[in-house]
Amino acid sequence: MTYKDISDVLHPHGLICQGAIALASDDPIKPGGSLVMVGNARPQMWQAFAGSFDISQQDPMDTWTRRVVDPIASAFKAQALFPFDGPPYHPFQQWAQRAEPVSPSPIGALIHPIDGLWHAYRAALIFNLRVDMPTIEKILSPCESCIDKPCLTACPVEAFRPNYYNVPACVDHLNTIAPTECGLRGCLARHACPVGQNYVYEPKHAQFHMEKFVSSQ
Repeated sequence: MTYKDISDVLHPHGLICQGAIALASDDPIKPGGSLVMVGNARPQMWQAFAGSFDISQQDPMDTWTRRVVDPIASAFKAQALFPFDGPPYHPFQQWAQRAEPVSPSPIGALIHPIDGLWHAYRAALIFNLRVDMPTIEKILSPCESCIDKPCLTACPVEAFRPNYYNVPACVDHLNTIAPTECGLRGCLARHACPVGQNYVYEPKHAQFHMEKFVSSQ
């Protein structure tokens, strides 16, 4: 079994492998095993999801993710963990930074050097043995060379400051009677980032996440 084998099985569902970790002998998750991050970037996952599930149901994407990933984990004799299981929640952000060249952006979300802020982690596959995995390429965060940092000034209610996110201000703005640009296109702070501009979520995908975000608050 290789990293490519896992990637090939995920591909029809629009999911991708987003790096892997060789777990240490004293790791509390699976000593001496492997962890493969599963997620999405670009439009393929949304197309697979929207075409096969009733998005009006409660937590439809989480339900769909579990329905897709659990059988794949079983086929590979792996354990599937999900970021929405909890509390307590699994440290997906920490795993991600060990698995691929992502780092915290000024608005908190992890930025990818190619996909920018337009990606997400959906699951992790835990294996008893070491998986043949790619070498992690060390890449400087694009935020390091971004002088203007437009992500911090694009929000219409100034919800973002370095290391701070004013969630109530964001939610209040999205809850206004008239549709907001944020609600229709997705977070304007994310849109302002120059990295990954070719991979922004399509409007229906962005609207889905914004609506679910508001309803969860």
